[in-house]
Amino acid sequence: MTFVIAPDDAGGRLDVYLAHAFANRSRSFLARAIEKGAVRVDGVTARASLKLRAGSLVRFTVPQPPRDGPAAEEIPLDFLHCDEWMAVVNKPAGMVVHPAKGNWKGTLAGALKWHLERGDAGAGLSTAGGSTRPGIVHRLDRDTSGVIVVARTEEAHHALAKQFEQRTTIKTYLALTQTAPQFDRDEINLPIGIHPYQREKMAVRRDHPTSREAVTRFEVLERFRGGALVCVTPKTGRTHQIRVHLAAIGCPVLCDGLYSGRTVIEPSFLGLPAGPPLLERQALHAASIEIDHPVSRERLTFSAPLPADMERMLAAFRGTGPVTASG
Repeated sequence: MTFVIAPDDAGGRLDVYLAHAFANRSRSFLARAIEKGAVRVDGVTARASLKLRAGSLVRFTVPQPPRDGPAAEEIPLDFLHCDEWMAVVNKPAGMVVHPAKGNWKGTLAGALKWHLERGDAGAGLSTAGGSTRPGIVHRLDRDTSGVIVVARTEEAHHALAKQFEQRTTIKTYLALTQTAPQFDRDEINLPIGIHPYQREKMAVRRDHPTSREAVTRFEVLERFRGGALVCVTPKTGRTHQIRVHLAAIGCPVLCDGLYSGRTVIEPSFLGLPAGPPLLERQALHAASIEIDHPVSRERLTFSAPLPADMERMLAAFRGTGPVTASG
């Protein structure tokens, strides 16, 4: 939808203008839409606080209204922990966390409903995140495997979400990278915003309305010819943060179709004889998380082993021989 700002509306904030124009929508709905880049003013993605000028062109790509919650689906899950307040799952690669356009079946949310809302499963799942995100407190990209925390009550949801917001959780990832970082350990502090022309991507963007602070620390565990095994600890939680930051220093996550340009790793990548693909998804795994229990406040650590496909790729790397660290 497109609007031309009248002189009477000049000087007002963008979010206030949209709240009047869409009186049937909640302010939180509009705030999320603006944050996700759905509103452009004179062709530029705009912040909620933007002061409007007479004659400006506001283009709002209105998000589709949310559908009903996902149907329960009998999908096996690897539970690392489950009590009446929270659950922790080792999510497989290829599984979307919650329903969205084009992905309404086969989601983690649907599987959770089957396991935790049937029979004598207990508390069920929190609805604080909305009908399409039962129990979902944080997320992992579809092709990222590993540890994800789920809330089973409203109280638990708010307590867990607060920890992510205040950055008191410690998330540790393992990544295989295409080429090795220059330093054995470092901190990447680069703002991340919406990619200028590819909507599905994020990008390092300084001084842009959509950009937000993003900090990632990493340590190289092993170096190989053509790559490295890296331990990554994000201090913030931006969309695609690890993938964008590693790509920004010239070491994208291996087999990351969006940021490395490769969607499959063949044996020839390592100079090996022809054979089945070594890897067919981004080599990123949420290895562990430290978090306080939402009720007892006990500090807990949950870990998930490296999945078979990344182990296979790691073994192939090791077969080519390690290289000396650069320091």
